[in-house]
Amino acid sequence: MNLNADFTKRVVVHAASLDWKASPMPGVERRMLDRIGDEVARATSIVRYASESHFSPHVHGGGEEFLVLEGVFQDEHGDFPAGYYVRNPPQSHHTPGSMPGCTMFVKLWQFDLADRTHVLVDTNKRALIDVKGRTGVKAMPLFRDAHEDVRLEEWAPGAAIEVDPDGGLEVLVLAGASAKAARHIGRSHGCVYRSARTSARASPMTAAARGSKRATFGTSTRTSSLARFKLAAVQRIGAGWPKSASGAISRGPP
Repeated sequence: MNLNADFTKRVVVHAASLDWKASPMPGVERRMLDRIGDEVARATSIVRYASESHFSPHVHGGGEEFLVLEGVFQDEHGDFPAGYYVRNPPQSHHTPGSMPGCTMFVKLWQFDLADRTHVLVDTNKRALIDVKGRTGVKAMPLFRDAHEDVRLEEWAPGAAIEVDPDGGLEVLVLAGASAKAARHIGRSHGCVYRSARTSARASPMTAAARGSKRATFGTSTRTSSLARFKLAAVQRIGAGWPKSASGAISRGPP
């Protein structure tokens, strides 16, 4: 399967408009946002566990990154309620499930294959802080290395936002709504915005806080904000969305 697999093109996906697709395990369903491959795939998805559902034990050969959106995700390492951000690096393993049920934003096979860094952040216990030089923006860093910068951001209504999308940018809308160039592109949690891959430095884009940020590279984009807006952003640095030797997209260096 190839779904939104051309990383040279801008993509906007409203997850709430997608059908839930069954996984191989009863009670676990997915809304597929992008995918390269079948059951073993480079994938970005919204995943829903029904109450008392679980997956069989497995190893994440290419790593797993997720943000719990609703409910409580569970495995042998603990209970992770809504707001937890987790990175399970390549070769990590677990037996995931959920007794009460949960919904998660999940990314698979998007790591540097040499990465062995486990990350666990309870975003409920960390404060968003003002970002110097970006009036109206608060942020919470989640992970950063030489190739990507993962963070939560909150944009105040009417704020003028500027982002330099060098290398590409992916945004998951958690709350609020967004428009770009006077055109609405995201409303409520589940809208995903992905910019095109680029190795050249794009000009900064500007936004006036209504929502999600994404621009045609080389242009400036203005966004207006209707309400307080919260998002999770993954910004690729430098080379953007590199391909591994197998053709899958990885988050490591090219």
